[in-house]
Amino acid sequence: MKKYIFVLNAIELMTKLYVGKRVEGVLFMDQNTGRLTFKAYNRKNENHKKDLLVKKLPWGWVKESMERIKVFGSFPKNMGTAQVMGLLDEHTHDAKNALIDREIIEFV
Repeated sequence: MKKYIFVLNAIELMTKLYVGKRVEGVLFMDQNTGRLTFKAYNRKNENHKKDLLVKKLPWGWVKESMERIKVFGSFPKNMGTAQVMGLLDEHTHDAKNALIDREIIEFV
């Protein structure tokens, strides 16, 4: 049994297929015409820069993206709450110092 599929944006779809790319999309029954229709997704390439590592810390890291400064910290559960709180303070202090060092290096 043969089924005919109506393809939206057929020229763009064929150029992608000739290059060897896969085309993701949705196959559905068109409500107006009642025909089986394929509509390709308009995917955009992920061409953004990766985050730049400012400093690796003992319990995490400090990174810089295009718009943000990111600080990550992960502490073991087997330490007590008081010790984790102290480590968190040290971690924040180290992150601040890493940002200061980055600023000094940039301006020198």
